[in-house]
Amino acid sequence: MSRLRSGFTTGACAAAAAKGAVMVLLRGQTSAAVEIPFPDHTRRSFPLHSCSAQSGCASASILKDAGDDPDVTNGAEIIALVTMQESGGAGETIAIQAGHGVGTVTKPGLSVAVGEPAINPVPRQMIRDAVLEALCEADSPDLRLTVTISVRDGERLAEKTLNRRLGIIGGLSILGTTGIVRPVSAEAWTATIEAAMNVARAAGLDEVLLSTGRTSEAAAQRLLALPDEAQVMMGDYLEYALNAARQHGFRRIHLAGMWGKIVKCALGIPQTHVRHGALAMRQAAELLAQLGVEQETAAQLALANTSREILQLLQAQGRTDLVRAVCLRAKQYAEQCSGLPVSLYLVSSADGVLEQV
Repeated sequence: MSRLRSGFTTGACAAAAAKGAVMVLLRGQTSAAVEIPFPDHTRRSFPLHSCSAQSGCASASILKDAGDDPDVTNGAEIIALVTMQESGGAGETIAIQAGHGVGTVTKPGLSVAVGEPAINPVPRQMIRDAVLEALCEADSPDLRLTVTISVRDGERLAEKTLNRRLGIIGGLSILGTTGIVRPVSAEAWTATIEAAMNVARAAGLDEVLLSTGRTSEAAAQRLLALPDEAQVMMGDYLEYALNAARQHGFRRIHLAGMWGKIVKCALGIPQTHVRHGALAMRQAAELLAQLGVEQETAAQLALANTSREILQLLQAQGRTDLVRAVCLRAKQYAEQCSGLPVSLYLVSSADGVLEQV
């Protein structure tokens, strides 16, 4: 299997676009690519998608390349418009603001204050560094500029993210801590979990709903009707999310997942994605044998193709007691891991919540 290809964050693309726009503004000429510094002191080159200049302003854009990461912003056009400020007076030498397609923060708990554009601290610094570099290259280090970052179709793309739940309204976030997107990275998931929990705590909540996906989350919410801020999509990062809930000071966890994930939880598997180890049907059968299933039935279950087939076999035999026993074992693991009381919800896509313990 070939190695997955890394890409660039929206923050890195915004910084490259900003430098490209400054170069057009000050030199009156375009170039095919622009090179910028990264937080780790390396340098990367970006092809410019577009650039243009008018009197006192210029723009440039970058098409985001997320590598092999399944990112909704892959291919998005990140645009920087740079304008001259009035000389003298108060204010930043390099002012950064949001244009169309970049969201505004409306809830506390994030790394950007309420009312500010959703451009995170590292991308802001990358933009400033790239712009200052362009100013120095043009021998104009004291020039005052305003940089406006936009994302074409950003508001539409944001509908496919968790931004609205986090209180980011009107578009995408300009993100990144390193400038690099690692394919299917743990960093991206854990950062999202942390951000969601920060928002929940800032909203004054003391309980949180951890879910493995939208189906399980929606089913549990139909019962719980918790505030939007309480919902934290943890994906496959079970142990991380359980520990984070304790560290953030929550007093109770609601945990929702479908059968395969709940079985992995019952087995004490901290990361539930299949790439970290497919759930062997033998493991599930051994767990059920420990919980009281007859030897003959356990042997039958070990031959199942999927965990869903195991659930269907148990249901066909009327063994809801064993389904509940698995849920109780998963609840026990979650409570041991988090040190908090846990309410667990087993969900199916067809029937909603099948079991609650």
